[in-house]
Amino acid sequence: MNETSLMNAIRLELSSREFIVFRANVGTVKMPDGRYFNTGLPKGFSDLFAVKNGKVYFIEVKVHPNTPTPEQLNFLGRMRKQGCSVGVAYSVEEALQICS
Repeated sequence: MNETSLMNAIRLELSSREFIVFRANVGTVKMPDGRYFNTGLPKGFSDLFAVKNGKVYFIEVKVHPNTPTPEQLNFLGRMRKQGCSVGVAYSVEEALQICS
């Protein structure tokens, strides 16, 4: 399974459990006129974030053997300090653990 397929499977499962789930695309895109467009999200922002009952969850989605970047780990740490549930998910089950 590739990362996009896993991300979509996680989104579907969390949505079926009444989470509101967002996919965050981070990066810069070159526009047809040569200018660059930045998504506006900070470097390292998690792939998915979800909300349920006033609580926020950040999920960095990975497939083996990939690991989170230092920026991604830093972002997760900053969100954890703010009281959010955070983690790296290599499966739907791990994403559910992060959101439990």
